[in-house]
Formats: sequence, structure tokens, C-alpha cells
Amino acid sequence: MLYNLLYPLAEYVSVFNVFRYLTFRTMYATLTALLITMLIGTLVTNLLKKWKLAQMTKGYEPKRHKSKEGTPTMGGLIIIAASVVATLLWSDMSNHYIWITLFVYISFACIGFADDYVKTIRRNPEGLSGRFKFFLEMIVALIASALLIVLDKSGVGTVLTVPFFKNLAFQLSWFYLIFAAVVIVGTSNAVNLTDGLDGLATMPAVTAFTAYAVLAYLTGNMVFSEYLHQPFIRGVGELSVFCGAMLGAGLGFLWFNTFPATVFMGDVGSLSMGAALGVVACIVKQEVLLLIIGGVFVMETLSVILQVGYFRLTGGKRLFRMAPLHHHFELKGWSEPKIIVRFWIITFILVLVAMSTLKLR
Repeated sequence: MLYNLLYPLAEYVSVFNVFRYLTFRTMYATLTALLITMLIGTLVTNLLKKWKLAQMTKGYEPKRHKSKEGTPTMGGLIIIAASVVATLLWSDMSNHYIWITLFVYISFACIGFADDYVKTIRRNPEGLSGRFKFFLEMIVALIASALLIVLDKSGVGTVLTVPFFKNLAFQLSWFYLIFAAVVIVGTSNAVNLTDGLDGLATMPAVTAFTAYAVLAYLTGNMVFSEYLHQPFIRGVGELSVFCGAMLGAGLGFLWFNTFPATVFMGDVGSLSMGAALGVVACIVKQEVLLLIIGGVFVMETLSVILQVGYFRLTGGKRLFRMAPLHHHFELKGWSEPKIIVRFWIITFILVLVAMSTLKLR
């Protein structure tokens, strides 16, 4: 918004010329979201307490999770408010990639909000039925995927690129509609599964958005994309502003969400953050790289799939002590901060590996 309002004035006042630079707007989107989160965090947390929107355990988590009951949830509203305001302020509002991303982000936030509402107000710890929630998520994801295909002017909208290989890519054509939807919904639920300990999902998500801010900037720059053998997509660099806003909002939320958490993000936060990450990965044509960047989310999701499959095949035996994977380590006696920090370290390593693929093509 500020870009659209103030940059045209650069013709008369040279200082407004700074709004043309993506790096400038990304940094200030990050700072704006961080500041908003810090300012409203305590207020929103107190309101959630007042309205009794509190965490409920399902009964089968490790016993020490019982102490978390009563902690306010739905704190993801803080992240959403801060990141959306920062994005609207600092991005080019004529960019359709921004609007598609915000559509997915806010739509999944609404689904998460409904799920949290059932859990807290109706006192049903299971929330919305899994099938109904999946149906809603797929509808939103399919709409977004269709928009990406229809509005694509780069010629690579339905192409799947492969890390580590310079010239290896697959043209998926209209099958990309389903593929992109699965990436969005899968990433959303993977982040949701990971959000089981204080700050466990927040930092990996923040780190992933930081990586995709860089990738979006490089993909939207003709010189850098050509040098790195990346597909050039005009206008996609604007997503670095959104990713910067997510970085700032996530870091600000971590102030309240770090162990011991005074507020949880809830499904309204985890589902929306994951979906936003998934759609950004699709737009910048780095869907496969998301498997590395979001390796912790993949690991947590696979642990659930393997646990369920092994349980059914063996007639009741368990592969892990409990799934998702962070519960397995809890039952092994690891302290919560140790699990969280070690998962963060793994995320940093994976992101470095993922970014190194840009030079290994």
C-alpha cells in the first residue's frame, strides 16, 4: 500500500525512491510485523484468557502435558494480524501473487479458527471432523492452484523443478492443479502436527519463511535467476515482503510462545502458516526443496504415517513410543526445551543444505 501510494511521488521527492527496493520493503515489513506482534501480544493473550479460550488435552499425550491445560490458545491470531497488516503496508498491492497467498493464508486461518472454536467453546478436544476439515482445505487449495495456472505468464507455472539438477524439470500440465493442492494442504497439516511443544513449530516455520524470502527475491530477479539456473518469474519477488512479514510476526510471537509458553498458536496459527508456506513454495517453483527446508515438518508427519501403518500391519505394535516424533522423545525422558532446541538446530542445518543446492545445479 505504501509502495502504491508513495513510490509514484519519487518523481517529485527523491527520498520516496527507496520504496522501489524489495530489500528495503522486506526489512520494514519484518520490523513492522515484529513491532505489531510485540505490542498486541499481551493484550490478545489477556483477552483469550478472559474469554476462556484455553488449551485442552486430548487425554493420550504424555502426562506432563496436563500442566499445559488452561494456557490460552488461538494466539495465531496475533501472527495473522501482524503479518497481514505488514504485508498490506509494504507490498505492491497490484501483484496477484500477494493476493493469492493472502487468500490461502486467511482461508486456512478461518478453518483453523473454526477448529479451535469447537475445541475451546464447545469443549470438544478433537475439534472439527478430520474429513470435513480436509474437504475445506482442499477446496481452498484447488482454487489457489487453479489461479496460479490461469494467471501464469512465465510459462513455468505447471513445471516441477528438481534441486541439484541444472536442466531437470517436469511439465505436469493440468496435473499440477492436484499436485500444488496436495503441497499446500500437506504442508499445512505437517506444521499443525509439529505444533505440540512450546515454540517447536514456530521457529522452523520462521526459518523456512526466511529461506523462501531469499528464494522469492532470486526468482523474481532476471540476473540472479539466470545466473543460478532458476526459472525467472516476473513479480514473484514481491513475495519476499510477505515472507519477511511472516518472519517478523513469528519472531514476535516466539517471545510469548517460547518455553514455558504463555499462549499457544492453535490451529488458527499452525494451519494458516503451513498453508502459506506451501503456496509460496509453489509460486517460486521450489516445491521439492520444501521437503528439505521443512524437513522437521516432514519428519513429524512421516512418524505419524509410519506409526499408524506399523500398528495396523503388526496387530497393535508400535514403531515409536508415541507419535508425532516429539512425543517419542518426551517419553524417552528428554526435557521439553532439549527437544525443541535440537529440532531447531536440525532445521537450521537443513535450510543451509537446501540453500546450497542453488550453487550445485
